[in-house]
Amino acid sequence: MRIATFNINGIKARLPRLLEWLEETQPDVACLQEIKSQDDGFPAAEFEKVGYQAIWHGQKSFNGVAILTRDGLSMTERQRGLPGDDSDDHARYLEAEVDGVVIANLYLPNGNPQPGPKFDYKLAWMERLRARMAAIWAEEKPAIVLGDFNVIPEDKDVWSPPAMADDALMQPASRDAYARLLADGWTDALDTLNPRGGVWTFWDYQRGAWQRDHGFRIDHCLLSPELADRLQAAGVDKDARGRDKASDHAPVWVKVAA
Repeated sequence: MRIATFNINGIKARLPRLLEWLEETQPDVACLQEIKSQDDGFPAAEFEKVGYQAIWHGQKSFNGVAILTRDGLSMTERQRGLPGDDSDDHARYLEAEVDGVVIANLYLPNGNPQPGPKFDYKLAWMERLRARMAAIWAEEKPAIVLGDFNVIPEDKDVWSPPAMADDALMQPASRDAYARLLADGWTDALDTLNPRGGVWTFWDYQRGAWQRDHGFRIDHCLLSPELADRLQAAGVDKDARGRDKASDHAPVWVKVAA
């Protein structure tokens, strides 16, 4: 089973690139973030044409997440929105079970500028995420929590640590919150297979970042022990970032044994 995550940065603007990527790579499950679409504007029919069913959780102009599954796989929605704060109306979390695997798709808050309320929201969201991941863990099912975490875990995950030193993505509090997820027993698939780092998933549109390979790793796939035992490969579809009208993120994927 091939499971992928892709921050698409606006599903309407990127739809041709997204459909192209789906047809080229044929993931069994594709988790999308920043669809930036209200629920009634989601192009589900376009995905049906290329053999995918979808569930989505959207809002106008911002955020939004979706899970696509290849025809023939069974998908049951489990959770819409991250529990723990009834006042939080951001469309950032969607969870389903696909052929016995729990899929938790997230778009974690950016947190900039820091310090400030946006950074406080990010850290609180990460605590709520940890609690939800603990609940998933307790089920002892194969599970993957994946998406745009907006956290650069270590210095090896960024082209230049000094360049990002003041950014919310790599503040000690952000990194510590992410490290706690790993300490709870979740496996960072891309890091496990690339322990020396130097693997990027995001290149800014500004300052020629793509052309100069000034990127960093913020899109992650965290596997429960039941799924980590089945991990065969993980990677980044880097070439997708270099195409016309591309997202500023590249897709990240894992392959697990059936």
